[in-house]
Amino acid sequence: MEVTDPSSNAESTLKGQGEILQIIYGFVEIMAVKSAVELRIPDIIHSHNSTVTLSQIASEIESPTNQMDLNSLARIMRLLVRRKIFTAQTPSNGGEMLYGLTNSSRCLLHGSKPSLAPLLLLECHPWMLTPWHFLSQCVKEGGLPFEKAHRCGLWDLASTNPEFNGVINDAMTGITKIMMEAVIEGYNDGFGRIGSMVDVGGGTGSAMARVAKNFPHIKCVNFDLPHVIATAPAHEGVHHIGGDMFDVIPKANAIFMKGVMHDWSDQDCVKILKNCREAIPEKIGKVIIVEVVLRPDGDGPFDDTNLAVDLVLFAHTSGGKERTEEEWKKVLEEGGFPRYNIIQLPTLPSIIEAFPN
Repeated sequence: MEVTDPSSNAESTLKGQGEILQIIYGFVEIMAVKSAVELRIPDIIHSHNSTVTLSQIASEIESPTNQMDLNSLARIMRLLVRRKIFTAQTPSNGGEMLYGLTNSSRCLLHGSKPSLAPLLLLECHPWMLTPWHFLSQCVKEGGLPFEKAHRCGLWDLASTNPEFNGVINDAMTGITKIMMEAVIEGYNDGFGRIGSMVDVGGGTGSAMARVAKNFPHIKCVNFDLPHVIATAPAHEGVHHIGGDMFDVIPKANAIFMKGVMHDWSDQDCVKILKNCREAIPEKIGKVIIVEVVLRPDGDGPFDDTNLAVDLVLFAHTSGGKERTEEEWKKVLEEGGFPRYNIIQLPTLPSIIEAFPN
């Protein structure tokens, strides 16, 4: 008869409790980072080009009352230092603690640098957080979390609320700048042979702006819903067109779609692809899809994140999801693209190059 060591059971129980408690209080981390972004702490430290004291940070935070609570700020910074968002060191002379940036906090800088700060602010927006409370209800009775929370879809809400639409556009522009670095490098030869291209669901045009800059021979069109195009800035070499990808897509040699199809169900993706098929020439046409190819058992640097993003799509979109290669193959074939090629990138998505023959 096997004898169970009571101390081993106790250790396992404590370990399990510790792991669940980390999950329970996991929301604290993102809210602490959100506060740092809203207070522009990464930008304040960056502007000094060196480490700074808490008092220096506080003196540059904009406040309508000028009544800064240094104790509250110190407590936020203590956690963020623990999570390696910032560094902290005590000077040898015993002066005030000095705070600095890490690779993580450099990703949260505002301004011209590609930044994840707008995406963080979008995902922490109250309208984006509310749908998460409906996940279990949707499992039991079906439906979409965002629609249960707000009685409309994400894009419907954005079309009627300019402020929320701006938050979404800022987030998409920020993540696009980051991803396009990898796309341009990883697909350099593929772009070189294209004469004209339409970015379907291209937002305010930042992706096509980058393509036009690197490949000025390409006639670039940025295509999105009219309320999105209405706020799009002018980009050299890019022509904006408003419309609906479910109706008709402007004709071109190639269609480019980044982070679009994962917002939609398989049925909707097939509709989009069929419209892409109508928009490109039979022999030389292709669709360039920049999306995640999900690997549920993968151990790469972004595989865990991709599984999390899959649930984000469940919470926020109308049937969207991340797809495995087999799921992509099925959608592409039904949409009129029996041949495809996957190009791995050193970032979240891959490039799926799809051909009509």
